[in-house]
Amino acid sequence: MLTKIITEGTTKVEVPIPDENSSFPPSSAPVFYNPAMKVNRDVAVAAIAYFSKDEPGYTYLDALSASGIRGLRIANEVGLNITMSDWEGTSFELIKKNIELNNLTNCTAIKRNANVVMMDDSFDITDLDPFGTPAPFLDAACYSTKRLLCVTATDTAPLCGAHKKAGIRNYSAVPLKTEYYPEMGVRVLMGAVARTLAKYDKAMTPLLSYASAHYVRLFVSVKKGIKEADESLKEMGFLSHCFNCGDRKWKFGLAVHLEEKCPVCGHTTSLAGPLWLGKLHEREFCEKLLVELEKREFKEALKLVAACRDELPIPMHYDIHKVCKALGITAMSTAEVISALKERGFQASRTHFSGISFKTDASMEEIKRVVLGLKKL
Repeated sequence: MLTKIITEGTTKVEVPIPDENSSFPPSSAPVFYNPAMKVNRDVAVAAIAYFSKDEPGYTYLDALSASGIRGLRIANEVGLNITMSDWEGTSFELIKKNIELNNLTNCTAIKRNANVVMMDDSFDITDLDPFGTPAPFLDAACYSTKRLLCVTATDTAPLCGAHKKAGIRNYSAVPLKTEYYPEMGVRVLMGAVARTLAKYDKAMTPLLSYASAHYVRLFVSVKKGIKEADESLKEMGFLSHCFNCGDRKWKFGLAVHLEEKCPVCGHTTSLAGPLWLGKLHEREFCEKLLVELEKREFKEALKLVAACRDELPIPMHYDIHKVCKALGITAMSTAEVISALKERGFQASRTHFSGISFKTDASMEEIKRVVLGLKKL
């Protein structure tokens, strides 16, 4: 295996060089390093640095380490006590080399199955960053983690409804492929995490959750307690979507009744859930995280977190191009629509999900009236 030494953040890491002549994707290699996930790791470094600022003795598990780059950066740039686990021999040897490369004394590398590691011990912070779905590791991670759980999922097709049956199998929830599919993915994954934590009498509070390109990422604080777990589950619910007129409704609860016929056009609606309907972000956490990101000069991550901080805590965003297409008119700017909605007394904001999406407490019919009003001006 050919390798090279790169620097990410302030950490040196020896990583494999992909074989350009191979017919297999890089992810099929024994050790996989993905430079496109740098922003994900930048956010993790800053988020964990802020979360643990008053407790430098926190333990952190990088459960599926590969080259070890995530755990190495947390060890080197945050200073926590790090355990890096991978049961693939090539990865394990590379992790050990990378610990020596950075002269780190606060790292332990172990060659074990991630689920065994998490069931055998507990950690203040547990980080799951698998290639694909985190579903096979969620139970053990929720059992193991004490204070913060970080989860990445790259199986966006099952989460967002494009591969519906796989979504049902992996997350015990029905996803729908809609124009707000990235948020669908975030909320389906969050719902799975909340329900799994509740099995171990644990509650979660989302600090930061986002969808970016090919992955979904969650940071949730964890608290032990039966009452807290019960309260957390109150943020679960179901959503009905009308694929004819675009109207959507949601209802909190794990046993709810939603109308089968759309109240606007009478078309049969489709159901998604159970999924998380509560907040995706803690505004105060995002504010403090932005300070940390600024200090570390993680510029791309700054834009992402600022967009998350500023979006309304309302389920499911709207796509302005989809709205305009349904009305048979040319698309208009997102900013123009948001401004018009606010002028008419509605709440409205941009979202991090896409540049042409927005959130509002207006209904689809009210949005259409506002958009048509703008068109006549």
